[in-house]
Amino acid sequence: MFIEDDAQMDSFWVQSAIGAIKAIAFVYDIITLPVYLVLQKPWTRRQDSRRVKAKIIKNDEHELTYRTTDPPRDVHVKMLQENIDTLEKVFNYVAKTHSNKRCLGTRQILSEEDEVQPNGRVFKKYNMGDYKWRTFTEAERQAANFGRGLRELGQQPRENIVIFAETRAEWMVAAHGCFKQAMPIVTVYATLGDDGVAHCISETEVTTVITSHDLLPKFKTLLAQCPNVNTIIYMEDQLHKTETTGFKEGVKILPFNQVVKIGQESKFESVPPKGDDIAIIMYTSGSTGTPKGVLLSHKNCIATMKGFVDMVPIYPDDVLIGFLPLAHVFELVAESLCLMTGVSIGYSTPLTLIDTSSKIRRGCMGDASVLKPTCMTSVPLILDRISKGINDKVNSGSAFRKALFKFLYQYKVKWIQRGYKTPLIDKLVFKKVAKLMGGKVRIIMSGGAPLSADTHEQIKTCLCVDLIQGYGLTETTSGATVMHERDMTYGRTGGPLTVCDIRLVNWEEGNYRITNKPYPQGEVLIGGDCVSQGYYKLPGKTNEDFFEEDGKRWFKTGDIGEVQTDGVLKIIDRKKDLVKLQAGEYVSLGKVESELKTCGIVENICVYGDPTKQFTVALVVPNQKHLEDLAERHGLQDKTYEELCSSPVMEKAILKEIADHSRKCKLQKFEVPAAITLCKEVWSPDMGLVTAAFKLKRKDIQDRYQHDINRMYAS
Repeated sequence: MFIEDDAQMDSFWVQSAIGAIKAIAFVYDIITLPVYLVLQKPWTRRQDSRRVKAKIIKNDEHELTYRTTDPPRDVHVKMLQENIDTLEKVFNYVAKTHSNKRCLGTRQILSEEDEVQPNGRVFKKYNMGDYKWRTFTEAERQAANFGRGLRELGQQPRENIVIFAETRAEWMVAAHGCFKQAMPIVTVYATLGDDGVAHCISETEVTTVITSHDLLPKFKTLLAQCPNVNTIIYMEDQLHKTETTGFKEGVKILPFNQVVKIGQESKFESVPPKGDDIAIIMYTSGSTGTPKGVLLSHKNCIATMKGFVDMVPIYPDDVLIGFLPLAHVFELVAESLCLMTGVSIGYSTPLTLIDTSSKIRRGCMGDASVLKPTCMTSVPLILDRISKGINDKVNSGSAFRKALFKFLYQYKVKWIQRGYKTPLIDKLVFKKVAKLMGGKVRIIMSGGAPLSADTHEQIKTCLCVDLIQGYGLTETTSGATVMHERDMTYGRTGGPLTVCDIRLVNWEEGNYRITNKPYPQGEVLIGGDCVSQGYYKLPGKTNEDFFEEDGKRWFKTGDIGEVQTDGVLKIIDRKKDLVKLQAGEYVSLGKVESELKTCGIVENICVYGDPTKQFTVALVVPNQKHLEDLAERHGLQDKTYEELCSSPVMEKAILKEIADHSRKCKLQKFEVPAAITLCKEVWSPDMGLVTAAFKLKRKDIQDRYQHDINRMYAS
């Protein structure tokens, strides 16, 4: 009885305190509104958000084609004036323009130390120093020497060469060394499985592989499957000497810096590529089957760069933190764009990114705190994790702190929607959250997968940043649409870039037509200079997915979109992800998954729909911390993670959490999974259940858990 009274009393005081704060905020608004109105000119932001971003240029009964209303901006015009049509010309131009400015930065690792954790376990952690920088001139010179060094080792112009390494400064230097000698680089994800790596190396018939200290040991077994490889170049580790014995006989293994030294003495001239030459054979990680090599020319890369500089505001003193895979076209183009505009790039890894990252020693700062970047690229998976981290932090606070945060969050969202900024509460509250990434980030570009509207709003609000979502595919050199930085909506991907057109085509089978109301819908096609020449050694697949029309190359994306009245694209479905249930309702599995991933208990989820049944089911990888908290509420605190995943009680409790969350997300009843299985393993690229970009491999997941799917439908 007393406990209940205490709780009511606490609730009363919390409500009273929040009521008083609301009253103060109301008075503050009345006093300051005229000042903010004059200083911030909110109507300009509202006009920019609402203005029409694209117009219809072709209209018939089956398709609609849209083109941007935006003109090219300064950097795009400069690239045309300087005739910059290859990545090789980009580096030559910036080395002259920004000669002694910081270009590529690497954080120094001073030592690796054992650190005892509170539970007695010992982890190896880094003691880290400052960033060490190459200037634009030094980076360009090193790239030129590396390219000549490759020629001395027997690599010829227009011969493929593989880069299989983690994101780091040497990756970029090596790539530009290859571009200077017109050598197409074959990019392979560092997280791709051994069979996938061997496939990429064998299919492209390379003789030289550029890799890193950490990945070199893989070649002790891989070389047996890659008989053509006779040279391996590895990027050195800062602390450890690289072991080069025990590899297949007759294969030369050299450190990166030795190749640069060989190139310094070389008499080979550079061999500049042409715009139509292949710059990159980029292997997509393949959510269905074997990885496919996408042929990207220099012209393709330059086109997307031009499109991006017309949409993303960039300033000379900007700093980018680079940590996404450079083997992903989105990161490669984003970093190339930074080089073109003289922006410094400081490299990081997910293990050292923030102060609490797993390899950062207690008391040592993470890379973001040291670098203080102003720009970063991200993927929805990382942003979802940051969002969940913010929620966990808020929910672990007192009832008053939770209520206060909720009020301030809603207060800020309300004023942002009206076109205002909220400098006072940003300074008092939200800037503390922004310190997580160094405190100076002003713009985050998200790509690679759809970003949920909830995560979009929360990151933008709590981190005080412009979060710009873009849409594109490897086949379109990651170019297609990008949000305007002043767009105040969420869950949309922006208008077409200045270098391509967007087309909607009727897809009758899924009832997506350009005549649908309120907005035209259909399969998204992309046409322009950013569209790839096709797939490497796959003419049949190339002819199926690509076509030419009036001198323009087009790609059929397989994504379903709608274009709203302001010419902005929203991706609403994917042809492959659509399942028609027994009662005739269509369920977009990808849409349901992206909504349910924002539920705190869900680390990852794969929804499955059997066309002969009336409901969907789901395989759920639960978030360990949330699972343990939920278990405690159900009196199961003594169980291990594996035992909790097998518990029918927890299955039922999590199914209820998902159902409650689905209602908040306004999912239809038939879209909500009626049964779930909790998976004990965290899905990783190594397991072969997700791609290197962490997209679900539905067929592989289904094969692995078929028994559980049968059980769920039987129950």
